Amino acid sequence: MFSALTLPRKMPGAALALAAAMLLSACNPVTTAGGNSGPSINTSAPVPVALLVPGGGGGDAVVSKSLENAARLAIADLSGVQIDLRVYETGGSAGGAQAAANQAATDGAKILLGPLYSEAANAAGHAVAAKNINVLSFSNNAAIAGGNVFVLGNTFDNTANRLVRYAKSRGKGNIFVVSAQSTAEEIGRTAIVNAIGQQGATLAGNASFELSQQGLVGAVPQIATQAQATGAQSIFFTSDNAGAMPFLAQLLPENGVSPQTTQFIGLTRLDIPAEALSQPGLQGAWMALPDPALSQNFNARYASAYGSAPHPLAGLAYDGIAAIGALAGKGKSDALTRNALTQGSGFVGVSGIFRLRSDGTNQRGLAIGQIQNNQVTVIDPAPKSFGGFGF
Repeated sequence: MFSALTLPRKMPGAALALAAAMLLSACNPVTTAGGNSGPSINTSAPVPVALLVPGGGGGDAVVSKSLENAARLAIADLSGVQIDLRVYETGGSAGGAQAAANQAATDGAKILLGPLYSEAANAAGHAVAAKNINVLSFSNNAAIAGGNVFVLGNTFDNTANRLVRYAKSRGKGNIFVVSAQSTAEEIGRTAIVNAIGQQGATLAGNASFELSQQGLVGAVPQIATQAQATGAQSIFFTSDNAGAMPFLAQLLPENGVSPQTTQFIGLTRLDIPAEALSQPGLQGAWMALPDPALSQNFNARYASAYGSAPHPLAGLAYDGIAAIGALAGKGKSDALTRNALTQGSGFVGVSGIFRLRSDGTNQRGLAIGQIQNNQVTVIDPAPKSFGGFGF
């Protein structure tokens, strides 16, 4: 799309493209009555858990196997709790997810873990809503959250609030937002603007560009002029390195907006892929990321158990089992109800603390990383509890 621009390398973005697929879809969230819905479990027997994965071939097969492996690794780590895990393939579609969810319910599942894609998760939620079964989906799409559907994926809202809160605390709270004219980035822009309001920061302004080579090149001079005129202390980008971010990082400094004087902030992981760390325009940029030490520990344990690195989304399956196990371990028959799932203290997952909210979204404890000398340095650690800094 932007191949005519001068860049040091081509950046593959398979993981980022998958994350976008998790997000993008037109869904109708489940609108059940809420309350303390959820099944009763037999505290003296293994807990029946259904794992819904895309299955199939190619990338879906890779992520499916990694999710299952991570779930089984989590089960092995549980103490005093037994999980009866059954795996169902959805084909990555809404229809397949509906069928898989219905079959899982018929087989006695007390909770669904997955599916991955938002349309599939939404369909699974609708399928089992009347059967009083909750769904811990791997999606990051807040639009499908609610009723009996929870999203485990890190949301734009969570990331935006963490970064805006930090920017304000460091005197960088006058923020200009730059986004592409695409559904995903417009959702991201809204999350940033909402976070600015919620955290008491200042919206200096915002600008967008057509997601094409011509549109970006034509828009950058005006974006640079507009950002400078507002006196913005920070520029918050919704683009990732699989899309426009490498070009924005190159072209904005060429048009007078220097990362040395204006703080660059990324809604996405600006360190993915690793080649991005060498970009001059990204030196000094901030991003939010899971606790690196915990993430590295999980990656090492997974590789030791299965002989390969986990898919970037595998940790979500581990987290889901960890939450289910922690609740079931209390020995209460209402362990998988909404009230239990949304306990304020949350849970500890492979990348840090997280908790499920009553609206079906989640909060995750994230660190702030900065790209310095072609590597990521944590400049503000992830909180260790929900009573700590940042919450």
